[in-house]
Amino acid sequence: LIYMGNLLQGDLGTSFLQRVPVSRILGDALPNTVILTLVSLSCAYAFGIVAGAFLAFHRGGAVEGMAIPAALATRSAPEFWLGMLLLAGLAFQLGWFPTGGAVGPGSSLATFSQRIGSADFWHHLVLPALTLTLYLQGLPLLLMRATMLEVMGDEFIVMARMKGLSRWSIVMRHAARNALLPVVTAFALGLGASVGGNVVVETVFAWPGVGRVLVQAVQGADYPVAQGAFI
Repeated sequence: LIYMGNLLQGDLGTSFLQRVPVSRILGDALPNTVILTLVSLSCAYAFGIVAGAFLAFHRGGAVEGMAIPAALATRSAPEFWLGMLLLAGLAFQLGWFPTGGAVGPGSSLATFSQRIGSADFWHHLVLPALTLTLYLQGLPLLLMRATMLEVMGDEFIVMARMKGLSRWSIVMRHAARNALLPVVTAFALGLGASVGGNVVVETVFAWPGVGRVLVQAVQGADYPVAQGAFI
């Protein structure tokens, strides 16, 4: 009852390990999680919508035969496994991206507003965002393709073809616009999946977000921080 009463006033308690308010710890981590989630979702749904429309219009081709299994594979693969593959290939082998964190070692970018305006922050964001994008793109891609296949058989599409409209106009201006509604509705499901996936991805890439804070709190038996992160 005391905890619930404090919670209604915005008091999440004090960390056992750091001896600072939980709200301050989560306040520092939350912007990083929000940026990672929004970037990943935006990229996943932008790619999924365009690719799904393309595959529906070119149904039965060789590209579809390779793209559908690839989308299913990335959708069903564990996020930590995708992240480890990207780390092994793009970070350790090629050295194109940093292996973890949000900024380089010894960085003087103390505040979030300073970090978000730096190229170093976005360079560190690429691998965790790419991992989540690969994991999330399967749903909008397959849903857009299935909806587009239904729409392409409707009478207004036949009429558009009879009018002599270009292929691009028929696909993007007529079919895709009417097929978007289920995909937009599924965006909320993608948001939930992204937040859940953040816990694993942030841990793999040492991304300083709420998911990593949660894992560290559980490992250190820091119950106030764990409760606050869950909430």
